[in-house]
Amino acid sequence: MIIKVSPASACHESEVTPEAIYLSRRALMGAGAALAAGSALPAWAEGEVSRYEGVEAGAAPAWLQAKLGQVRWQAVTAPGEAITPYKDATHYNNFYEFGTDKSDPAENAASLKTQPWSVVIDGEVTKPGTYALEDVLKPYQLEERIYRLRCVEAWSMVIPWLGFPLAELLKRVEPTSRARYVRFETLQDPASMPGQRSSFSYIRWPYEEGLRLDEAMHPLTLLAVGMYGRELPNQNGAPLRLVVPWKYGFKGIKSIVKISLVAEQPSTTWQSIAPDEYGFYANVNPQVDHPRWTQARERRLPSGLFAPNVRETQMFNGYAEEVANLYTGLDLRKNY
Repeated sequence: MIIKVSPASACHESEVTPEAIYLSRRALMGAGAALAAGSALPAWAEGEVSRYEGVEAGAAPAWLQAKLGQVRWQAVTAPGEAITPYKDATHYNNFYEFGTDKSDPAENAASLKTQPWSVVIDGEVTKPGTYALEDVLKPYQLEERIYRLRCVEAWSMVIPWLGFPLAELLKRVEPTSRARYVRFETLQDPASMPGQRSSFSYIRWPYEEGLRLDEAMHPLTLLAVGMYGRELPNQNGAPLRLVVPWKYGFKGIKSIVKISLVAEQPSTTWQSIAPDEYGFYANVNPQVDHPRWTQARERRLPSGLFAPNVRETQMFNGYAEEVANLYTGLDLRKNY
C-alpha cells in the first residue's frame, strides 16, 4: 500500500542517492548477472548490501530474505541530510539489556537468538494471539524510510530503516472502542542479555514503552525489521523494533515480544525511573530542556573533538508539518 506523506519528507530517489553510488550499484548488479550462479551472496544481498558503504552481510532467514528482495526503496526520505555511516549506527547504541556503554550492545548482542521469534498481541483487540514474526510481516511489502533519529542525550543520526507502518498491524488485530494506548514490551532473557542479570542495574525488566493510539496509528510510525538494506543487527533491536521519528530515541523500543492495546496510559521504563527527566510523550522539543542539559542543540554523528558537528534541534525532529496536529491544545512543557 502506498502511503502519501507530506512534501517535507518526500522526494525523488535521485535527490538522495549520490550518482556514484547509483552507478556503482548498477555495475555490481550487471557483473553479478554475468557471473551468474557462483555468487556467495543471494540476489537480494548482492544488489542491496552495496547500497550503503561498509554494510556487513547479514544472515536473514529465507522468508525475510524474500522480503528484503522486494523493498519499496526510499518511500520516505530526509532531503538534504547525509546518512550516518553504518559503522556509527551499529556501534554507538543505547540498548541497556546488553550494557550501559555505547559499545556494549555491539560487543555483547551476538548471543541474542532472534530465530524463531513471536509477538504476543493482546488487550483491547478482537483478534488477540501469539503471532510468528513471519506471519506478522507476511501481508506487507517492506519500505525503506530514511528518518532522522534524535537521542534524548542530544546526539543524532540519519538512518535508512526497513519496515512497515505499525497502523497496518493494529488494524489487522482490530482495536476495540476501549483502546486508547499501545504498550510495548522488550524480550526478557538474562541468559543472552547480560545487562538484565547485572546486580548494578536500576532498570526493572522487561523494558516497557507506550504510545497514544493516534500516535501509533500515524503513517510515520514504523515497525522496523531492517536497516541499511539488510535485516536489523542484534544491537539495533533485532528482529523487530519501533521507530517514531519525531520522538526521542528511547521511545523506539527494541526486540519487541509483546504489543498490548490498553484503555489507560501505560507505565514506561524511563518515566518510572525518572519522571522529571523522561516524560511519556518524549517529543523532540528544543524549547524544553532536560534538567541536566539543553535540548536546543544536538551533535550529529559522526563527530569528533575538532569537528563536533553541532546543529540546532528542530521541533518534532523536523516532522512538525506531519505530526504537530496530534498535539493541538496540549501543553508540551507539562506533557514533555
